[in-house]
Amino acid sequence: MNVVRRVGLALLAPAIALVVAAIISAFVILAIGEDPLVALRELVNFGDNSASQMQAVAVILNRAIPLFLAGLAVSIGFRMGLFNIGVEGQYRLATIMAAWVGTAVVLPRPVQLLLIIVVAMAVGAIWAGIAGILKVTRGVSEVISTIMLNFIAIGLASYLLTGPFRGTPEGSLTVATEDLPESGRLPGLNGVMASLGLAEPRSELYGFLIPAIVVGVLVAILVKRTRFGFDLKASGLNPTAATASGVNARAMVVKAMLLSGALAGLIGLPDLVGDTYHYGTEFTSGLGFLGIAVALLGRNNPLGIAFGALLFGFLDRAALSLQFAGIPSQVVTIIQGTIVLAVVIANEVARRIAIRQAERTGANLPTARPAAGEQQATVVQ
Repeated sequence: MNVVRRVGLALLAPAIALVVAAIISAFVILAIGEDPLVALRELVNFGDNSASQMQAVAVILNRAIPLFLAGLAVSIGFRMGLFNIGVEGQYRLATIMAAWVGTAVVLPRPVQLLLIIVVAMAVGAIWAGIAGILKVTRGVSEVISTIMLNFIAIGLASYLLTGPFRGTPEGSLTVATEDLPESGRLPGLNGVMASLGLAEPRSELYGFLIPAIVVGVLVAILVKRTRFGFDLKASGLNPTAATASGVNARAMVVKAMLLSGALAGLIGLPDLVGDTYHYGTEFTSGLGFLGIAVALLGRNNPLGIAFGALLFGFLDRAALSLQFAGIPSQVVTIIQGTIVLAVVIANEVARRIAIRQAERTGANLPTARPAAGEQQATVVQ
């Protein structure tokens, strides 16, 4: 019964958030003079044939992969009470460095891809580690330092893109690095879908889906089944008690930021090695900030983060369909923002319910009967 109750409380917050977001969004759509039922129909319209439906699925998954990685990166900090707001800068700087290294050398494909991944994770970890070191050595809030590092990273990436790493000629409409060689490109999964008897989508399903799943499983094991995960949570809940029990809370801050930054370094790779093959002015931005929303929606659980990423990918895909129906695409942004706000409120409600039930259960527990010797001592007194 306790397990069922815990699962119910875990699902309560996202369920309430989705319902509240749907109601508020419906009122917003009504306020702009549109029909909420039309918007709902466009949201769930995947097309009338298998090819269109698989195309919609591919678009959702391609959008969800980097959001899932962003949510994982943010969740590591959240588990320790750290707010890594710098994921945006970390992944953008990591991606341009990985793109440059990937074009500087040509190796066999597995080695080339591994090199690109290692470089991206290393750059992200180093950039996030700066904030961790500042926090433990000088007491600088990681919120302030990561926000400032965001500006530095984005500015540095812009300088590298327009200067030393530029691969496009002067006068081009877009500025980008050189394209990755064939050995640095990860094949898509459309062939796998065809072998399973599914219709091939027009867009290529990113092959980085498989590494993202592997990363999610590894993170789930790390935070839930290892000593590191226990120390991470304990240091976040009560650093003083964790230190008293032998955990180096200061070192855990640096380790958590390094791991969070390493995961952030992976965010731009699905696009880099699976679609654009370069980093340029049109490269997708804002994924780091969306990762905060995805992590909140998933309650820092890798499986929940996966569902949150899929939900945001589903909503982003619907933006174009809503425009065709005459509904502003900004409605999607309103829905996403409403979901995040509702999740924060619902999580707090669920937490208070859980505390109240725990207190009620503790109050109803029978008191232990004193031993025979204690009863005799009481009588003598």
